[in-house]
Amino acid sequence: MKEHQADLDFSLKHIGPHFAYTTITIPDNYVKKLYSLASSTQQLGTHTPGFLKGTTPLSYIESNFQPHLLEHIKEFFFKYFVISWLHRKISDNKILLAGQPRLTDISITPLSGACYSFSLTLAQPISLQGWKRLPFKAPRRKNYKDLDRQVKNFLKEEATAQKNARNTEIQIGDWVHFSVQLLDMQGKSIFEGTPETLWLKIGFEEADLPFNTLFIGKKIGDTFVTTELSLQEYFSSHIETHYPFAIKVLDFTPFAYFDLDEFKKHFKIKNNQELHEKMIEVFSYRNDISQRRSTAEETLKLLLSRHAFDVPNHLVLRQQKEILDAIHDNPDYQVYRMQDDFNDKVKKLAIKQVKEVILTHQLAYYENIAVGVDDIKNYLNLTKRPRTKEFIYFEPPHSKFLGQEMPLSAALLEESCLREKTLNYAIHSLSKQKARVP
Repeated sequence: MKEHQADLDFSLKHIGPHFAYTTITIPDNYVKKLYSLASSTQQLGTHTPGFLKGTTPLSYIESNFQPHLLEHIKEFFFKYFVISWLHRKISDNKILLAGQPRLTDISITPLSGACYSFSLTLAQPISLQGWKRLPFKAPRRKNYKDLDRQVKNFLKEEATAQKNARNTEIQIGDWVHFSVQLLDMQGKSIFEGTPETLWLKIGFEEADLPFNTLFIGKKIGDTFVTTELSLQEYFSSHIETHYPFAIKVLDFTPFAYFDLDEFKKHFKIKNNQELHEKMIEVFSYRNDISQRRSTAEETLKLLLSRHAFDVPNHLVLRQQKEILDAIHDNPDYQVYRMQDDFNDKVKKLAIKQVKEVILTHQLAYYENIAVGVDDIKNYLNLTKRPRTKEFIYFEPPHSKFLGQEMPLSAALLEESCLREKTLNYAIHSLSKQKARVP
């Protein structure tokens, strides 16, 4: 089956060694189809003088509502096509990025299509040859016997929960992988090829009820058509739409238990002894930092110390803002802020975080590390329990908007998962060099 993204055009233009611009073009026939559908849905709810509700001529709608319709189409295509296409083309072309692409312009007309322009900050290539031979000594666990007891209890409880779980139907807390395809008023797919794929957490709050109603009780392979408002709002909030979407449940990962089999695959664990030792990493703490966190930090610290490179100041400033936004609601924020070296510490942390992302990005390309659906399931498995979240080093993508769980593009999850998979690969590769450490 032909992929719908194949009809999108991707162009890249380098502006010197540090910057590039990329443009993704949606063909005019796609814009015309969505413009027509959007006009039809507006016609149904529009009441204009001289016409009964729902009978306003389409020509009037298309002429007088055009600015609103075009804004809607810009946002819809961005969510439906552009996000995933952009990230996958960057991955396919192994473009060495420093920071995230920044949307700079959208031009659109019903007759000539839509163009989405992005600015890219390019990273300088890092020479990673021989990195696996660097001497590395992983932090050791605390030798408290109580830690072993805690791990045994945790593994026993989760194994029992997995054995007793009825995991054929989607329940609250599960992560659902599904495809979504826009239909016309006759129930036919508007765009050719394969549909967009998304992930959604079935939330616990009252705000999550609309999506929960859609998916709870569904099984892998189930298909249905919906006009659910929350899905409409995910794709665009500019106008009220009632588009029919065809949904197919592709997979899901249950919340009822922590999947020990997926965990073993994720970390290439061969036996129960290795499973126990791996789990100890998130139960053993020193100075309020888990052994796992310390191992990740020491791995990245070693790699960065042997591969020096500079990062653009504008990326550091952006990251500083993200750090300040993240800690602003911390009860101790004002105490931290009053310290003389507060700003200096924030800047150093921002530089460190930017460098870590750039390094793992390039290491993934250097080692040809790729991510599939199983990797994402293993990654999401780690998010199920407070303890196992410690196995995730980089901040995962936010799935909530205004208190409601919203869909995540599979491409965004792949990007986060790739960073973690690459870090795990680095830890595993360096840890095999223990014999080289005097």
